[in-house]
Amino acid sequence: MKRAVVLLSGGLDSATVLAMAREQGFECYALSVDYGQRHHAELAAAQKVAQALGAREHRILNIDLTGFGGSALTDSSIAVPEQASSGIPITYVPARNTIMLSLALAWAEVLHAQDIFFGVNAVDYSGYPDCRPEYVAAFERMANLATQAAVEGKPLTLHAPLLHLTKAEIIRQGVRLGVDYGLTVSCYQADEAGRACGRCDSCRLRREGFQSAGVPDSTRYRGE
Repeated sequence: MKRAVVLLSGGLDSATVLAMAREQGFECYALSVDYGQRHHAELAAAQKVAQALGAREHRILNIDLTGFGGSALTDSSIAVPEQASSGIPITYVPARNTIMLSLALAWAEVLHAQDIFFGVNAVDYSGYPDCRPEYVAAFERMANLATQAAVEGKPLTLHAPLLHLTKAEIIRQGVRLGVDYGLTVSCYQADEAGRACGRCDSCRLRREGFQSAGVPDSTRYRGE
């Protein structure tokens, strides 16, 4: 069975991607990153999702991006916006996807895996520059210049199966594959029990996705 590394945040999108990779016949090695984000509820969710969806192994790596800050997710002095805004929002974490994909690339080489899956989306998303198709293509090119495996004739494929799907389409895919979205945490400022605020950009996109998909929203919100 072919191996794949799957970046797993614990949110809705990455859980769907893990299920999709499993459906394609990959033995999945899930990788989560504790980068100093505002809460650890999503990492606890990632552990539950990895187990529920049959990941072969799940690892959590620690890399502290609070030393740089620059984002509402890594600097507690910056408030998480609760209204839609234009441009790249303050919840963008500088270089986060590049850092996480680099870690996934390193593990893939060790595992002799030629496939990495991650859940970026360029349709219903917050406008982050590292969620665009050209970024995905550029990272794959870089990976195949940078690794021993690729130089020796075993190139890497970077899979972003959600890239052109709406949030509703993502949810329908997950429901078809048996994803329990009640296990996932997407909120930027969830409490430690994993209950969502219902007001941040991530909560808004998630709620609208369930409504558009015609699927009951299993998200746990604070105060409910």
